[in-house]
Order: sequence, then C-alpha cells, then structure tokens
Amino acid sequence: MRRHWLAAAIPALLVVAGLPARAQAPGGPPPTVIVAKPVVKEVVEHDDYTGRFNAIENVDVRARVTGYLEKIHFQDGSRVKKGDLLFTIDRRPYKATLDQAQAALASANARLNFSQTDLERAQTLSRSGNISEQVTDQRRQASLTAQADVESATAALRQAQLNYDFTEVRSPIDGRISQRRVTEGNIVITDQTILTSIVSLDPIYFSFPVDERSFLAYQGNLRIGMGATQKEHTVRVLIALTGEAKPTRKGVLDFVDNQFDAQTGSIMLRATVENPDNFIKPGLFGIISMPASPPFQGVLIPDEAVATNQDKRIVYVVKDDNTVASQNVRLGPKIDGYRVVRDGLKGDETIVISGLTRVRPGAKVTPERKDLPPVKE
Repeated sequence: MRRHWLAAAIPALLVVAGLPARAQAPGGPPPTVIVAKPVVKEVVEHDDYTGRFNAIENVDVRARVTGYLEKIHFQDGSRVKKGDLLFTIDRRPYKATLDQAQAALASANARLNFSQTDLERAQTLSRSGNISEQVTDQRRQASLTAQADVESATAALRQAQLNYDFTEVRSPIDGRISQRRVTEGNIVITDQTILTSIVSLDPIYFSFPVDERSFLAYQGNLRIGMGATQKEHTVRVLIALTGEAKPTRKGVLDFVDNQFDAQTGSIMLRATVENPDNFIKPGLFGIISMPASPPFQGVLIPDEAVATNQDKRIVYVVKDDNTVASQNVRLGPKIDGYRVVRDGLKGDETIVISGLTRVRPGAKVTPERKDLPPVKE
C-alpha cells in the first residue's frame, strides 16, 4: 500500500519541483498544441519616464494702480480670454487727474499759439527796424518754452490716461483663472497686490528628467538636442496620466536643457502636449513614453510563448516534420501587447504559443495553426 502511494506521489513531486514532465505517453498520439508565426512589422521601442505637467503661461495678476477694489467681474475657476475685464478699481480719482491733464494740455496749447503769434509779430517789426533783436530773441525763447510745455502736458496726459485705463484690470492671456485673492472694498497697491492668477492650458508642457546613459543613446539614435537639426527630427511622444493603463495624450519633444544636473546626473527634457479639453492641470504627474530607437522590422511574440530554462528564455519551434526544437531568445520590451524578440528568431518560424507544458525538444506534436493579430488586446 505504501509503494502504491509513493508511485502516485513521485510524478506530482517532480512537476512541483520544476522537472520536465513527459510530453507524450509511450505509444500515444502526439500532443496537440497551438502554433503560430511571429508578428513581423515595423516598430519603435519606447522608454517610459515620470514627469510633471506645467503651464506654458502662468501669470500673477497684479494691480497697476493704487485704489479701492470696486468690482470683480469673473467667477472663480472659470475660463477667460485675453482682454476680458476681471477687476475694476475706483476710477473717480484717476478720472479727475485725467480731466486735469486734459485741461493742462489745452492751456499749454493756448500759450503756445499766443507765443507763436507774438514771435511772428516781433519778427515782422524787427525786419522794419521798429523792434530790437533782443526783444525778438525773447519772443523766440518764449515760443520754445511754450512748445516744451505742450510736450510735457501731452506726456502727463498720456500717463493720466494710462492710470485711468489701469483701473480696469484685464486678462493678459487665454486660460483658466484661479480664485480671487482680494475681495471688493479692499485697497490694492500698485505692483504689490496679487489679485489672482491665470494659467494657460492648451497646449501644456510636460517636463521630465532623463539619465545620462539614456540621453546619449537618444542623441545618437534620434538626434535630439542638436540645435538646428532638431526640426528635421521631430520626436513624437505619448503620455499616460496617473491611473491610465495606456497613453492617451499626444505631444512633441520641443526642448532639451543645456546641461546635466550634477547632483542627480540627469538632464531635463520637455514636450508640448495637446490639451483641447483642458482636462490636464499644471502640477499633475504623468508617464511619458518616448521613442528609444529608430523604426525597425521587429519580431513579436506573445509572452505565453516564452518558457524559462534556468536563467535563459526559450521558445519552442515546430519544424516541418512536426518535431519540436528549443530556441534561446533575447527579449526586449512589450509593444502592441507582444514581446519584442531582439535575437533568436527571424520571424518565419512556427512557434508554440499554447500548450508548452505538453512538449519537449525532439518530440512530435500535432499543431493547430492560429494567426496572430497585428495588435494584441
């Protein structure tokens, strides 16, 4: 009875220990396995990096004149357009100053007109000898002084008009506005009081660090950061937000910093990303998928077709006579749901993709052929 128990237990122990099971019972039919040819197509390998979104334009809206905040014209968090009226500062003192400047200019113009007429009269009398040259010179000086007074009054009027216009605080950019930081009735100070802030959202920047080794590989393969040649080698990227399984946002690499950070050993890169729905906000994290190779003809297989032999990765190749041979492979990243085979397969082989536990090298199998789709779901 004990022998019978041992005879039944030993095969199970061998399987648990990882020893190859017998692929085929003596005299039995060859096991049935699913086979397919690898997917061969043009692919580009990608590397992933974590980075952060930041606004292309980020403006702190400040008061440009001092006064009491009279009215707020926006809803907190709303979208605004360049030129939209945001705040009104009490305009009355600045309107009075503007009126005064207009009156001062009118007075200066009147003095100029009188001095010019007086000068013309003096010049006429001087030619007939009825007035001295000294008097004519004095009239000329008075005319020049009046002209200077007009120019000064004109400048004062322009400044008064600017200050009056600055009582209406308008949006300098398109974007989304933050909350108001000052409420109506409070006094605001020129160039000191921050009223609110606005950030642009479409497009938006995505900045991320890249280590030295990877950057040198990119620079060789993709010619990034090459100054004038950068336009000839547009690097397109994909970005996934936190929690997304696949990238959903498209962008273009547009900036490479001019030096490495000595402390981190990395260099900052930046992409411009489309954000038409304004869903992405500055400060969010994301994962950027960046091309790490030029396009090449890749051999792709399912992960289920890969077996392990100690520290090696192997696939089972079915020959024309339906015998199985093991083939060592060197694997790369996953692309379109498949694993890239860097070395070991040419792409025209027939490999076992299901039923690996029922085969062993040298044994025959009964293959059931299957076509792999270009993209694995």
